[in-house]
Amino acid sequence: MTGWVILVDHERDFPNADTPHKVITTADYLARPKLFNSAFRTKIVNLSRSYNYQSKGYYASLLAEARGHRILPTVETMLELRQQKLYEHALPELEAALNRCAHRTRATDTGTFDLMFCFGIGQDQRFEPFGRLLFDWFRCPAMEVTITVGRTWKIDRIRGRPLSKLGPEDSQFFRQALQQHTQRDWRNPKARAVAKYSLAVLHDPAEPMPPSSGDTIRYLARVAEKLSFEVEVLNKRQLAELAEFDALFIRSTTSIDNYTYRFARRAWNEGMPVIDDPVSMIRCTNKVYLKELLEAQGVPIPPTVMLAENEDLDRAAQQLGWPMVVKIPDGSFSRGVHKVETRDELKRLTDQLFQDTDLLLAQKYMPTTFDWRVGVLDGEPLFVCEYHMAQGHWQIIKHGPNGNRREGSYRTVAIQDAPTDILKAGLRAAQAIGSGLYGVDLKETPEGVFVIEVNDNPNLEHGVEDQVGKDEIWTRLLQWFVKRIDA
Repeated sequence: MTGWVILVDHERDFPNADTPHKVITTADYLARPKLFNSAFRTKIVNLSRSYNYQSKGYYASLLAEARGHRILPTVETMLELRQQKLYEHALPELEAALNRCAHRTRATDTGTFDLMFCFGIGQDQRFEPFGRLLFDWFRCPAMEVTITVGRTWKIDRIRGRPLSKLGPEDSQFFRQALQQHTQRDWRNPKARAVAKYSLAVLHDPAEPMPPSSGDTIRYLARVAEKLSFEVEVLNKRQLAELAEFDALFIRSTTSIDNYTYRFARRAWNEGMPVIDDPVSMIRCTNKVYLKELLEAQGVPIPPTVMLAENEDLDRAAQQLGWPMVVKIPDGSFSRGVHKVETRDELKRLTDQLFQDTDLLLAQKYMPTTFDWRVGVLDGEPLFVCEYHMAQGHWQIIKHGPNGNRREGSYRTVAIQDAPTDILKAGLRAAQAIGSGLYGVDLKETPEGVFVIEVNDNPNLEHGVEDQVGKDEIWTRLLQWFVKRIDA
């Protein structure tokens, strides 16, 4: 069996010979709660003849959720598509995407017409981006959208279309779309055990400095296979496919204003365990928030002055001295962090940075040969590393004017060998954020230990952070997901 199950009211609606997936009737599914091994989260496509309230199709989706099966469409989707007032919250975003497609393809359609989409795939290829977004909002196998063309294109109606109500041409298109949607499980014909869990890893191979490389993700997949995990890499255009997985691990650099936050938020809304969760992203990606939070929790941080206007510059100079470090609120990988030596240099820099942000942070300059990082997972230390400064530079990474960069060396140490003050401060800082995966950066100075920042999306590279802990690092990470999936 492929791991997908097709649910129909009558066997003739979708003969088993038409698909490599198992086909069963709704009557069998409703009457046999232990039809599938509960150890595996069965993926079900509900092709009942009706999705109406209290129909067999409705009860099949309702019971699927109670049985821990992944069902498409869900009861929520069935109910939302019944009335426009229940899905009108989605119309502004959908109509914006629809009009972008029409403008890009210079569509000349007139009047009112229908568009058919199956699993987010459109019969009319001009509207593929709109179809993906539609399926992201409403995960229904087949949907028909009625559109009226005017100065802007408007959506009059969205409705689910049961397979039994599709004509021959639409039915053929539906079968092709189903095959494309489920081909992840079709493409490997060799017999293998169906994984108990599925983990989506969000990764952009074009990103110059991702938190985990492609080689590392492939290594994670090998470890995961031993724990009955199927790992699949998703790119930023595959948000519509996210709900098919049990959990999400984000391995792209996170930001509140890019696709990573939308993935995290969607996973959170679906009830999926996710690293990084959207709350941690909000808390960690903004250094202004972190300053306030860590100070309130009594976590030691470098002397810091918030800069909001020119009057704050003199206060920073008096309290911090020269040189000082100026940070934008949401920089990462040493970007947006500047060292200034004089008042004039500070004024020139802040004049430039205030064009993009209303707040900046100035911190006391604390030179060290390396920074500590404590990796924390679920409130417990996962790894400890020394990240050394780039040669001839005051930061771990030196970014060149042409986009090139130079990084310092590293040394991974056993958790039991790490300084007690470093571990204690790292754990306190991470626990103030949440129970996910965090990388706490610290400086060890003659004046004491100071937390520089908390990363919600810390580097995890095979051969670096796992150099001491080996596969235990990856096993603990996967068990974090297992604990929450099983719960």
